[in-house]
Amino acid sequence: MITNITPLHDRVLVRRLEEKETAKGGIIIPDTAKEKPHEGEVIAIGAGKMEKGHRIPLDVKVGDRILFGKYTGNDIKIDDQEYLILREDEILVKVGGIAKAASGKK
Repeated sequence: MITNITPLHDRVLVRRLEEKETAKGGIIIPDTAKEKPHEGEVIAIGAGKMEKGHRIPLDVKVGDRILFGKYTGNDIKIDDQEYLILREDEILVKVGGIAKAASGKK
């Protein structure tokens, strides 16, 4: 686990969540044919953006699952692990609450 990395301002450090390696028909898809996933887990967050002398806290927190755009953020590698640094406004959705509400019973 990364303990000494702290993003600045409104930036978020994200670990991409890997997709399944097997298609519905049982075909194994090689790594070279896969696209990078657009879903990730928040590993670390900054303190928030400064606006008019006040700090605005982020809407996401460590441990949240998020969706982000295909071409957003910057890929980095730390201790042989790949991560993504992106701004909070590049995050499209927090997945946890939506997925539970969509699949929950009435």
